[in-house]
Amino acid sequence: MAGTEDRRVRLVVLFGGRSAEHDVSCVSARHVVAAADPEKYTVEPIGITREGRWVHAAEALKALGAGPDALPERLQATGPGVDPLPVLAADSGPGDGTGGPTVVLPILHGPMGEDGTVQGLLELAGVPYAGAGVLASALCMDKTAANTMLEAAGIAHTRWRAVTLDDPDASDRDLEPVLDAIIDDLGLPVFVKPASMGSSVGVSRSSTRPEVAEGLRLASRYDRSIIVEEEARAREIEVAVLGNDHPEASLPGEIVPGAEFYDYADKYEDGAKLLVPAPLDDDEVAECRRLAIDAYRALRVEGLARVDFLYEDGRDGRGDRGWMVSELNTMPGFTPISMYPKLWAVSGIEYPQLIDRLVDLALERHARREHHTDTDPEPGAGGSP
Repeated sequence: MAGTEDRRVRLVVLFGGRSAEHDVSCVSARHVVAAADPEKYTVEPIGITREGRWVHAAEALKALGAGPDALPERLQATGPGVDPLPVLAADSGPGDGTGGPTVVLPILHGPMGEDGTVQGLLELAGVPYAGAGVLASALCMDKTAANTMLEAAGIAHTRWRAVTLDDPDASDRDLEPVLDAIIDDLGLPVFVKPASMGSSVGVSRSSTRPEVAEGLRLASRYDRSIIVEEEARAREIEVAVLGNDHPEASLPGEIVPGAEFYDYADKYEDGAKLLVPAPLDDDEVAECRRLAIDAYRALRVEGLARVDFLYEDGRDGRGDRGWMVSELNTMPGFTPISMYPKLWAVSGIEYPQLIDRLVDLALERHARREHHTDTDPEPGAGGSP
């Protein structure tokens, strides 16, 4: 328990979750917990099981007490059950106002964690938390909604179509009208993705009509809302963004996929080649950093995000449409091989300092929101007498 003079931040690290990205979250959280400065934070890892039960990650806390090197390669969402709202809103001090503040770092990827659901719970708990708010989290998680907002802001994207599929076992015959529309509009090959999923889970590259049908069925296992995108002849460039009202963009990095496309194995099994920083000239770097911040603001993001681009530079058989935003990830991976921390490291912010910045941004936003929480209407403003 923190002492009466302990002003360290109580840092609640949420991890696990009910999505297909549960395992990625457990690995990311391990490295966040290990890197948090014990002189600044009392770290409290809270796991969410695949079934949605909240637990005190007792084994992780015990290992952390022996030092970061004692932590396993990934945290386990196991331990005594806890009630979410009390554990989130608890003070780190003894109740006399002398303890430090609580900040929640939701290292949750995918639905039921990165999509505004947990963010809404944190708002109800009245606790500062790192990352995007409810609206931005929901927008960025739903690729069709994000694309619509980006188009409204005049930010380029590849051509795409939205599809709804309720039956993951739909036959090719049942899918005929959908397949006709996709191929007539986008041609082949296309990428088929669940609209609300990350880490390339449920994503397929489809070069034939039967492959498109199979891709739709695969994607619908994870989400009834599906996005189908044309294949761009482009480089894959990523930029890390950090900040609230005045966001900063990192130097860009480039992904050279080791597979047919940048799939789950490429991301988490060291298959892809990451070029950090990306081999771009000064004008290209300035343009993609500017566009990253424009997209970040267009989708109302705060805290952090990784902005993924497709760049058709007209060279080596690629297209010539220039920069196109692919998607924004509001809680990117924090594993040792993840692009987000790598980009900030090469831009001058190391992993522990990145955690400090996220905590500061969470406290800043929370303090700002406290100025706009009046629930009493002004006299004569239309409220009930």
